[in-house]
Amino acid sequence: MSPAAYLFPFLAIVFWAGNVIVSKMAASAISPTAITFYRLILAVGLMSPFLLRPIWRNREAIRRHWWQLAIGGLLSMALFQALSYRAAESTTATNMAIVTALIPLLTAILSAALLGEAVTLGMAAGGVLSFGGILYLVGRGDIGAVLAQGAHLGDILMLFAALTYSLYGVLLKRWRMAIPAWQSTYMQAAFALVFMFPLFLALPAGTATLDARTVPLIAYAGIFSSIILTFFWIQGVKFLGPNRCAIFINLLPVLTAGLAIALLDEPMRLYHVVGGGISLAGVLIAQTVQRPLFAVQQSLAR
Repeated sequence: MSPAAYLFPFLAIVFWAGNVIVSKMAASAISPTAITFYRLILAVGLMSPFLLRPIWRNREAIRRHWWQLAIGGLLSMALFQALSYRAAESTTATNMAIVTALIPLLTAILSAALLGEAVTLGMAAGGVLSFGGILYLVGRGDIGAVLAQGAHLGDILMLFAALTYSLYGVLLKRWRMAIPAWQSTYMQAAFALVFMFPLFLALPAGTATLDARTVPLIAYAGIFSSIILTFFWIQGVKFLGPNRCAIFINLLPVLTAGLAIALLDEPMRLYHVVGGGISLAGVLIAQTVQRPLFAVQQSLAR
């Protein structure tokens, strides 16, 4: 395998980190509903010349799976993005990235719950460790404060966003739709656009303004986050497989924190390093320790 293949998931995570920064920048400039809607229009418009003809030729397969594509679009491109933009209004880009990096662990837990996959020792230990790290992070170094006062709204919304995307991944694994990746991406974006349209129409006046500040953010979200990131990730999965690619998500908080310090003047606190480090260690344990949990319990019982 060529070492160059590892560039695909790495560059995808670089663009993902950029998207977190864009989400934070957009929080004070445009409604979360509006930027989600605009990025979908841009992505669908740019992909249409290349995909409409192949999709028409494959229309029978797409017709069979239309409701699955619709649910996928709702979860991954409408809810996940809208919740992320809303979370950015009340939490930091670094916190958003650390919570997002829980997606592989959450996906594994949901796979065990919904698909009946084996619960591993890594999932159990990594889940507890990651949860403790997140509590330390959102409590800003004081877990007792979280238990007494609750978490910040932005962190809770980001956790819901991560759960939404994790559920999307589990459903894709269960459905196994025989549709090429780009066609599936396009159709999910189109369905997400349909879901967002009535919400966009209901926006108050002045919250969906296109100007010199918002257009570059929409352009990044629509081109780099929706299309180029997807292309690099698909290529990475093609050459390396999904499990190896998932490990690269652990780089997201590091890259995002660097960009947040450079571009947003966000401070790096000790609780970011400690809480984020503990949480990511849990994710890594969950991904690498694949010994079945119940086999361990049975051996101890003997």
